[in-house]
Amino acid sequence: MAKQITHDLTYDAPASAVYAMLTDAAFREEVCDRSGVLRHDVTVSGGDLTNSATVRIQQWQSATGIPSFAKKLVGEEIEIIQEETWTSPTECDVKVTIPGKPGEMSGSVRLVEEAGATTEHIEMTITVRLPLVSGKVESLIADMLKKSLRVENTVGREYLAR
Repeated sequence: MAKQITHDLTYDAPASAVYAMLTDAAFREEVCDRSGVLRHDVTVSGGDLTNSATVRIQQWQSATGIPSFAKKLVGEEIEIIQEETWTSPTECDVKVTIPGKPGEMSGSVRLVEEAGATTEHIEMTITVRLPLVSGKVESLIADMLKKSLRVENTVGREYLAR
């Protein structure tokens, strides 16, 4: 089984500005800092409006506060690698892995501009390959993803208002 997540983030800015933000390493680092990750490494290549871009975010999060059944699986820290391949300034493929763990997320991001505002439409599939607890772990990851997206949206709105 897998869990499907669809989530929209809105910004009062054109799609070109949102794309520039999402492919700015400083923005991604600020999101990591505000999300409370223990440490992170962000790399971006490409990113101007005529080319594709790749974004790679490697981060380590504390396992503090997650249920004990999940903490037994991941230990004290959770390493997460997010890789985005922007095939255009409005389309992106996303893959998130947890090295050495039996789970991943994959999906897409699409930027849709209407009347000067942009919606970042995110569709992700969460897959965990663990007998008996995969559904619980997928739901836990979905909740963590939604929390992370709320932080990204807050930081993004502030970034675009500067």
